[in-house]
Amino acid sequence: MAIDSDYVKQMSSQLAQYEVQASIAKAERNEANYKAQLNAVTSLESALKTFSSAVKGLNSVSSTMLVNKATMSQEGYATANVGTKAIPGNYDFFVQQLASRHQLAVTGLAEDDIGTNTGSLIIGQGAESFTIDLSTVDKDNDGKNSLAELAAAINSAADNTGVKATLVRSNGQVSLVLASEETGLANAITLATSGTGNATFDTQIGAATELSAAKDAEVRLGGENGMLLTNSSNTFNNIIEGVTLTFNKAHAPGEAALNIDIGQDQAATKTKAQTFVNAFNALMSSFDSLTGSGSETTARGPLAGDATIRSIESMLNQAIRKSFGGMTLMEFGIVSDRNGQLTIDTARFNKAIENNPEGFEKLFTEKGNLLDSVDKNLAVYTSSTGLMKTRKESLNKMLRQVDVQFDAIQKQYDNYYNRYLKQYTNMMQIMASMEQTFGMF
Repeated sequence: MAIDSDYVKQMSSQLAQYEVQASIAKAERNEANYKAQLNAVTSLESALKTFSSAVKGLNSVSSTMLVNKATMSQEGYATANVGTKAIPGNYDFFVQQLASRHQLAVTGLAEDDIGTNTGSLIIGQGAESFTIDLSTVDKDNDGKNSLAELAAAINSAADNTGVKATLVRSNGQVSLVLASEETGLANAITLATSGTGNATFDTQIGAATELSAAKDAEVRLGGENGMLLTNSSNTFNNIIEGVTLTFNKAHAPGEAALNIDIGQDQAATKTKAQTFVNAFNALMSSFDSLTGSGSETTARGPLAGDATIRSIESMLNQAIRKSFGGMTLMEFGIVSDRNGQLTIDTARFNKAIENNPEGFEKLFTEKGNLLDSVDKNLAVYTSSTGLMKTRKESLNKMLRQVDVQFDAIQKQYDNYYNRYLKQYTNMMQIMASMEQTFGMF
């Protein structure tokens, strides 16, 4: 009788598999459970961060919940930035003159006309000035101060007060053009020389041509003959309480003034509130999908009964019902339905915003109020050291332990397999020997 090695191996494998199948089944259940939890916790973390991002966006330094707007009678004359403290009103502005930068051109200079060893160029701007030492201008050491080197020295001067130098070329002639970085009379440029011993250079600097005059913006409130308002820039910060205007175009004499109506933008304000509502509802929907108890047709949620989600839900539900700045969401028509979803009653919302706009802003954005409170509470879960990260690390550790268990089970299987292989091989050898002995009779 020949020994069937394939049969021996097959039987040894089956018996070894039987020995470890209970351990494998337990390890696989644990692995599937931990992976499901890890995926669920990752989804929960993502949902929390998405909500947190929306809250931070509404609660940023540059953002407000209450939106006011400026309605203008003419296009192109001005743009407006209207803050939450803007008082509704109607105003006429006549743009008499826009602010402009000072610009000078120095012409008729050749490289030989710029001194290299002595003297200086003094550039004044308002009450300040800075000096260019002509003995330091020659950077390529060719013994000459070029216009390009002079422009570079001006631009790189450590004490430059706000003057930019450029070269302009036309018909083989090169001019040095100096321009103030800022608009307004206070930024007008003056030029002077000292100790150059170079009459041509001194003359041309002193004869610089004004290309553009330094001007302040001049705007009249109340029409062409109204109160004069001046500013070094075309942007008038808080020209009216809470309103910043940037003027872009001047009026012609006799032209109709720009009428600006400042008032609430209820639609935009509601959009801000709807952003919070949508983010809140999306988070609650995520909670529902992760914690569902299951039914005959739906699977039980991977985080059903999870204490962390219950804690977050409790915190958020308290926040949306709590009074901040003496106001609640309900007073502005933002209420929770029986499924925990927020809705906005538009009629109630618009009426409340009209009657108490400051209360709405305080409710959401003041320090310690709704958005700030929610953001700080969420940080416990979503920060780089938060609970979500801790839970994921714990689950990943458990998965690594399962991998160790699988390795141990594999070793157990190998031991069982080798033992059974040896036993079956011995048994088959004994049977073969007995068969040979029986054949002798």
